[in-house]
Amino acid sequence: MTTLKTEQVGRQQHTLLGDLVLADEDAGVIVVPAGTTTNFASLDLLHNVFLFVLFALVAGYGNYAATVHDWLYTTGQVSRKDADAVFYRALRAEGVARWRAWLFWSGVRLGGAGRYRSVTT
Repeated sequence: MTTLKTEQVGRQQHTLLGDLVLADEDAGVIVVPAGTTTNFASLDLLHNVFLFVLFALVAGYGNYAATVHDWLYTTGQVSRKDADAVFYRALRAEGVARWRAWLFWSGVRLGGAGRYRSVTT
């Protein structure tokens, strides 16, 4: 794992100042290039009490893993299911508690489909 270095460029947007590299046991080496923007693990819409409570439990954790996950969803270089699994493993590697990592994972499995970009070759 490399160090996450970002610059805030908007209310919830951050730009990577250097490449972010993750060596995942299943997906291999994932490189998120400098210049990529991320909103970490923020939810765009907190219209639901459940989502608000979920967000409160996970806010401020897992920014490294969330940045890798954003990249995987944007590029579609792995399946959505695999991207979510990488996310969970990266959260655990980052030191996020198992229960909190599970909440993150559950959130992307339940609500992430609309954000995933499938790339067909």
